[in-house]
Amino acid sequence: MKSAAIEPFVDVEWLSQNGRRVVLADVRWYLDGRSGRAAYDGGHIPSAVFVDLDRWLSAEGSPLKGRNPLPPPEDFALGMREVGISDDDIVVAYDDAGGVIAARLVWMLRATGHSSAILDGGLASYEGPLETEHPSRPGSDFTAQPWPRNRLAEIHELSIESNLAVDARNRDRFEGRQDPIDPRPGHVPGARNVPCRENLDPAGKLRSKAELLGIFATAGITSAENVISYCGSGVTACHNLLALEHAGLGHGRLFTGGWSQYGHALEYPVELGTSGA
Repeated sequence: MKSAAIEPFVDVEWLSQNGRRVVLADVRWYLDGRSGRAAYDGGHIPSAVFVDLDRWLSAEGSPLKGRNPLPPPEDFALGMREVGISDDDIVVAYDDAGGVIAARLVWMLRATGHSSAILDGGLASYEGPLETEHPSRPGSDFTAQPWPRNRLAEIHELSIESNLAVDARNRDRFEGRQDPIDPRPGHVPGARNVPCRENLDPAGKLRSKAELLGIFATAGITSAENVISYCGSGVTACHNLLALEHAGLGHGRLFTGGWSQYGHALEYPVELGTSGA
């Protein structure tokens, strides 16, 4: 099996030079209920396979586990085999949201030792014609790997003083000004807000490493060592983890339950307003 040796983000130039060694994965998914599969069927980058986030990148949600808990490793491996991804493939994933959704697949692959990256700029960065055909890839050998404990965090670890909870949601949801999705507004007490979409420039591409370092430093983050990244349900939080890695700050941990788990856990306190960074 290859290690996660490539950078967490690659651009279309890299893709054009390495395309023959790459499996492209379309990971479009929408919180508002629109169909990512329908978007893929309507036009995708040539040769891209569709990876269904609800089916292969998430188990069934619940108040106890959150909206998008990690699937059993065997289910994830089955999904990768179904779409034609093998242990030795390099996977480049994209979406139409600057990579904040595709980050879930990329984080899952990298965390289990596979080579994977986000296509910087996503679908909008590809200038060629799209296709509607579904590529047929040969059966693959993808081995189920346990989710690494050192890359994950449990709900009780968010309140440990030595840890730093980092919330990837938009500022209005973090501050509790509105939350149409989850039961309680606000955030984990003491958490810092680094909205993952602010990692992107106005064109939807990842900001420079220097800019990312500045964003994280403003939130009081100079190392990912004690960072626990969360969002609503463990999807977009992966983008912050990959951005931390890309900026050279190391590997943080993912709280997959996110606010959809924490908000239901009434024994845990909630904070409103801005963080203390």
